[in-house]
Amino acid sequence: MTAAPPRAAAPPAPSAFPSGGGLRRALDHGWVMTVRNLQHDVRAPAEVLLSLCIPLMMVLVFGYVFGEGMAHPGTGGSEGFRAFLMPGIFVMAMLYSVSATATGVAQDADKAVIGRFRSMPMASSALLTGRAAADMLRALLETGVLIGCGLLIGWNWQGTGGEALQAIGLVLLFRFAMTWVGIYLGLAVRNPSLVGLVVYPLAFPLGVLSTTFTPPRLMPAPVAAVAEWNPVSSVVNAARELFGNPGVGGDSWVAQHPLLMAVVWPLAILAVCVPPAVARFRQLSR
Repeated sequence: MTAAPPRAAAPPAPSAFPSGGGLRRALDHGWVMTVRNLQHDVRAPAEVLLSLCIPLMMVLVFGYVFGEGMAHPGTGGSEGFRAFLMPGIFVMAMLYSVSATATGVAQDADKAVIGRFRSMPMASSALLTGRAAADMLRALLETGVLIGCGLLIGWNWQGTGGEALQAIGLVLLFRFAMTWVGIYLGLAVRNPSLVGLVVYPLAFPLGVLSTTFTPPRLMPAPVAAVAEWNPVSSVVNAARELFGNPGVGGDSWVAQHPLLMAVVWPLAILAVCVPPAVARFRQLSR
């Protein structure tokens, strides 16, 4: 009796991660993870919608409910106060995005998704770069929605289109820095239920003790000093200057150089947060 011919081996399953080496491989794998994170947002859009609700509610509450009472000299009444307020709302939306980033990273760490991905033939950097890229694409959507909301309530930029794009660029640079803050917190806490409780006590004082709603000259001197040196204030003041909206002024060095500080602060935050985030990621991946 003749032996049966050996069965041909099944072809290997195609990998979702393109092969290659070097920078091209890292970029390709990072894009795969970006798409994966965006698909999660599409399948569960409630988180994206909720992240937009907070700044939109702030526009309505502070722009209309409290607008007349909060308007101060230099803004031109309630309508001027809304023009004063909108750049601050853009930055506040980027600040509170830390919660969504940290929660998403904590969910991946809590479910051991990071370890499963690391067992696949993929660039190790793709998990972090994919998260950062997906969050920046979300930031573009959120910024577009907020600009549309601002236009509907009468806000507009008074400078050139190029200056307005520069303002949006500074806001997005701040968001990029906040994304890495969220990545680090998510890797450090690793508890999706707990990380939100950690984020808001950190983000809320930064948002309130700033020039978002009130100029420093109306604050007590110690609080005014904190507000002027707040990274949020620098980005808000720079955005107001580029948009041509009413500003807060000030005699301090940081108040007179908002454009410079709106770049320096995010770069400093990145320098502080990226190395420990990468180190923490390597520890979890072992």
